[in-house]
Amino acid sequence: MSELDRLTALFRALGADDDASDWAESEVEEGLPQLARYRLLRAVWQDVDAWAAEAPRWVAAYRTDGVAAGAVDRALAAGLTPEDLGELAREVARETAFGVLHALADPADGSLPAATERQLPGWRLAELAPDGEPTGRHLDALHEDFAGLEPQTATP
Repeated sequence: MSELDRLTALFRALGADDDASDWAESEVEEGLPQLARYRLLRAVWQDVDAWAAEAPRWVAAYRTDGVAAGAVDRALAAGLTPEDLGELAREVARETAFGVLHALADPADGSLPAATERQLPGWRLAELAPDGEPTGRHLDALHEDFAGLEPQTATP
């Protein structure tokens, strides 16, 4: 089995479906850590989607033991359903995830003087091999692919 075939199969296993070969070709031909990139973005979307998909469960949990119990109770009393709250929570999670991914690419957000921002450290995500060893490749500009990987069945 070629490296391209192996990667295509892994992308398909992660749900890339029709785009699996494109992701795999990009990794093989350009040397980019596309499998790590796709896997991370998929995991982020799973967490974002859970806010809508699991709304009845988390709404019930928040009502009994949550810091937002009062807000949840008021929202329900105002006529919102757990599904409405889930849709809202998912949107907040989506915006937050995008913001974090964007900050990874460009930590200077303009909230400090430019001279100060230039002195501050940045950060990056590094790809690890299955054995946990660094590959030397980094995942950059994750926010650029985030919206394009949004699951089509995200909202109920």
